[in-house]
Amino acid sequence: MERLKLLMIFGTRPEAIKMCPLALELKRHGAFETRVLLTGQHRELADSVMSAFGVSADYDLALMRPGQTLTSLTTGILDGVGNVLENEFRPDYALVHGDTTTAFASALSCFYHQVKTAHVEAGLRTRDIWAPFPEEANRAMISRIASLHFAPTKGNERNLRDDHITEGVYVTGNTGLDAFRYTIKEDYVFADPALRELDFKKYRTIVLTAHRRENIGAGIEGICRAVKRAAEMRPDIQFVYPMHPNPAVRSTVLPILGGIDRVRLIEPLDVFDMHNLMARSYLCLTDSGGLQEEAPALGLPVIVLRGETERPEAVEAGTVVLAGTDEEKILAETLSLLDDEARYRRMRRAVNPYGDGHASERIAGVFETIMNR
Repeated sequence: MERLKLLMIFGTRPEAIKMCPLALELKRHGAFETRVLLTGQHRELADSVMSAFGVSADYDLALMRPGQTLTSLTTGILDGVGNVLENEFRPDYALVHGDTTTAFASALSCFYHQVKTAHVEAGLRTRDIWAPFPEEANRAMISRIASLHFAPTKGNERNLRDDHITEGVYVTGNTGLDAFRYTIKEDYVFADPALRELDFKKYRTIVLTAHRRENIGAGIEGICRAVKRAAEMRPDIQFVYPMHPNPAVRSTVLPILGGIDRVRLIEPLDVFDMHNLMARSYLCLTDSGGLQEEAPALGLPVIVLRGETERPEAVEAGTVVLAGTDEEKILAETLSLLDDEARYRRMRRAVNPYGDGHASERIAGVFETIMNR
C-alpha cells in the first residue's frame, strides 16, 4: 500500500511547540511519509524548539527579515510554499497550525495548488475580526480552505458548526499538552543561568509574557506598571519575564521594569526551560494564547492580559481570568490570587478543558483511517 504523504508547515515558536509532538508521532508511523517545511517566520525561536525536540526541517524558506511586514511575509510564504509543492514534494495533505501568517498563507498556497489542507487547532474564534489581529481573520479564512479540522474542544467544534463547517471535523484535544510528555522532568536543571539563580522556596514565582501586536504600546505599558507596583507591594514574590525579541516590545518594557527588584527580565527561553519554569511557578500573567492552555495543565492559574479570548472554555472552567491591559485591573487580580487562598486553590484545581496530552495520537488515527478507506 502506498504511504500517505503529509507535509507539516510551521514557522513560529508557538507553532513549533505544538507541531513537534505531532511530527514525532506521525514520523513514528511507517504508513506515512511525513516531511517538515519551516517558513522561518520566527527564526531563532522556532529553531530552538525544533532542536529541543529533535525535529529537523526538510525544507527551510528562511524568510525572516528585519522589519518584515505582514504583506512581505505573506507573499514570501505564498511563493516559497508554492515552489516546494511544484518542485519538491506534493503531499496528500498539508498540515498547518492555528492562526499565524505562516498558517494562513501556507493554506492559501496549498489551495492555489489544489493540495488539501488539514488545520490543527481549528475552530478558535473571538468573532471580532480586529482582535486578535490578524489572527482572528487568519483562522477563519483557513477554515474555509481546509479539508480536515482538528478542533481542540467541543466548543471549537461548535464554532465551526456555526460557520456551517461540519465535514472533516474531529475533536482531538490540543497538541500543546502533548509536549509535556517530552519536556517536564522532576530533576530538571535549567539551561538558562538566570533561572538557576532563582529561589523558588523563598519567593512565589510569577511567569510573565506580553508581546501581542494589539498590546504593543499602551497595553504593555499598563501591564508593566501593574507588575512594578505588585513587586513593590509584595516582598515575597518574584516575576520572571522572558522578553520577546521584538524591539517595539523591549523599548516599552525596559524603561519601566529595568532594574526593578525581583523582576527578572531575561531572554526568550527554550521550550524545556519554559515548561519547567511554569511547573515550579505560582501564577502566570500572559497575553499568549498557548499559555492559556498549557499553564492550567500544570495547575498554574492564569491572568490573561487581553480583553477577550478565543479560548472561552478556560474562563468557563475557571482556570483563567481575564484582566485586559488596565493597570488597576491587573494589579487587583494579581493581589487577589496572592492573598485569597481559597480562590487560588479553586483555580489551581479546575479541570483543564484542552485535553489529556494524547491529541497527536488521535490526529494520527484520523490519517490512518483516511489511508485505509
